[in-house]
Order: sequence, then C-alpha cells, then structure tokens
Amino acid sequence: MGLISWREFVKGELANARKKHGSYTSAHEAYAVLLEEVDEFWEEVRFKRQHRDPARMLRELVQIATVAERAAYDLKLIEEVPECSEP
Repeated sequence: MGLISWREFVKGELANARKKHGSYTSAHEAYAVLLEEVDEFWEEVRFKRQHRDPARMLRELVQIATVAERAAYDLKLIEEVPECSEP
C-alpha cells in the first residue's frame, strides 16, 4: 500500500462530509463546525507529548482542513473547478 498525500486525505474526507452532511447554509454554521474540530484537536494537544495520539491529531487536522475547504466552496468564496486527470 502506497503513501497517501495530504490532499488525498482531505479530498476523501470532503467527499464523505458532503455525502453525510450536505452543504453549509451559512457562515455561522461553518464557523461552529470549524470551532468544534479545532476544539477536538486542542483536546489532544493538551495531553503531555508522550500521551498524544498522532493518528487522532492527524484526523482532526484533516477535518479542520476539510471544514475550511467546504466552507470556502459552500459560501461561494471560491469557485469549484473540476480536477484534471493526468494522462
């Protein structure tokens, strides 16, 4: 099994989030979800270094990135452009 890139992590999480939760309907909703994800990351950071779970930290960071990207698209702050496939 090959390594998964950061972008692949976020892309997969974004697809799951859209399927499960749909689009954000307001900046307030996006902010609330983002704050929740940051709080979950903070919970892990507060542990002493030797007791932190790297997998959980990574999962929360991927979710933070996903929420931010989703919000940018759903709030029409950026336009979604289809990815081009490599030959």
